[in-house]
Amino acid sequence: MTFETLGWQGLVILVIFGLSLLIATYCTYAERVIAAFLQDRVGPDRAGPYGLAQPLADAVKMFTKEEFFPGGASKALFTFGPCLAMTTALMSSAVIPFGNAVQFGSTVVHLQGIEINVGMLYVFGIVSLGVYGIMIGGWASNNKFSLLGAIRAASQNISYELAMGLSLIAVLMISGTLSLRDITLQQSVAGEWHFWNIVKQPLGFVIFLVCSFAETNRTPFDLPECETELVGGYHTEYSSMKLGLYLFAEYINIFVASAVMSVLYIGGFNFPFQYELRDWLVSAYGYELVTAQNIITILGAVGLFLKIFGFIFFFMWVRWTLPRFRYDQLMRLGWTILIPLAIFNILLTGGLITFGVIK
Repeated sequence: MTFETLGWQGLVILVIFGLSLLIATYCTYAERVIAAFLQDRVGPDRAGPYGLAQPLADAVKMFTKEEFFPGGASKALFTFGPCLAMTTALMSSAVIPFGNAVQFGSTVVHLQGIEINVGMLYVFGIVSLGVYGIMIGGWASNNKFSLLGAIRAASQNISYELAMGLSLIAVLMISGTLSLRDITLQQSVAGEWHFWNIVKQPLGFVIFLVCSFAETNRTPFDLPECETELVGGYHTEYSSMKLGLYLFAEYINIFVASAVMSVLYIGGFNFPFQYELRDWLVSAYGYELVTAQNIITILGAVGLFLKIFGFIFFFMWVRWTLPRFRYDQLMRLGWTILIPLAIFNILLTGGLITFGVIK
């Protein structure tokens, strides 16, 4: 890899991190607008036209609020907890392929931060580390409600990561690779949607989707910050930008979870008739093949973000529609329903592969 290519990939990484932060920031605005629409009330409309500057006002508020350290708290760990949560959330987006390659002369730039052949394991491992930020913050707060929220988060993540990991095994059996880029390219045959993994793995997709709600601590699985029982859960004692880091980390995790689901099950940056459109651009408008492929790559990246935004809307829609589970219902769903279903899905996938029904 040349220094020029390394420079381009470094720029891609910075753009990905910047987009992650920007999307997380405006997810707070989208959450308020969607909640207002579903509850038939007026949403944010004061800060800027249509309230579009509301996230900026929230950021200024977070940065300028007074720093607070509860009595008896471990100051170092109290500060380290939200930093770890934010760092792991940002790191998990580095291996997601947001588009195919773009070629400028002899330089080929992949719209992906880094490409590793165990990308799926990387995302799974980094997401698993995120719970340590919650655990450290809850314990260091020296508050019983925060500690209970942190313990809930840890047990919830352990329960649902098992089912999530088992659902990924079925995808691995079909694809034969842990690379997110290779999994995406395998779903690009003729650019048709019926080659996407959601068609081959509908049960695995549902299991992964439900587990994503639990992993991101979203309603109906937001027991770690259950206001009616734990005041505010693991971040009860937090204020200022330390609280903001926890809140932004949650939205970045939603963005990453939506991106991973789009890549694994909904074709990633592929879209129907992409190769026919590329050939038509070459034959009808006389574009060079490289130029036409670059256009298809850009359209694919736009399509992937539309899929991601669809999932983000679904996350918010569910939050303002379904009630919160009781904690015993949450654990029972994970251990007695989702894990057996995930194991059944592995056995079913193995049988279908053996008899040549799916490839």
